[in-house]
Amino acid sequence: MIRILNANYLENFKVELTFSDGKVAIFDGSQLLNRKGTLLEPLRDESFFRRLFIEAGALSWPNGLELSPAKLHETCHEVTAA
Repeated sequence: MIRILNANYLENFKVELTFSDGKVAIFDGSQLLNRKGTLLEPLRDESFFRRLFIEAGALSWPNGLELSPAKLHETCHEVTAA
């Protein structure tokens, strides 16, 4: 089961994620904010978005929103060495 081990906020709603299998990828949260939903509304404020944390291996926010680590692993762009 894939878990998120570390999340590092970068800028402009982008987060670097480190997964339990060693994959390091960038999550672009601005794409998430194009969707509608009451849990997404607070994330439009970058200062709230930056309050992200890892809970039980999922990317989470204080308002109760959690994103599936498996889905993020599948959809995020892997960081490649330069």
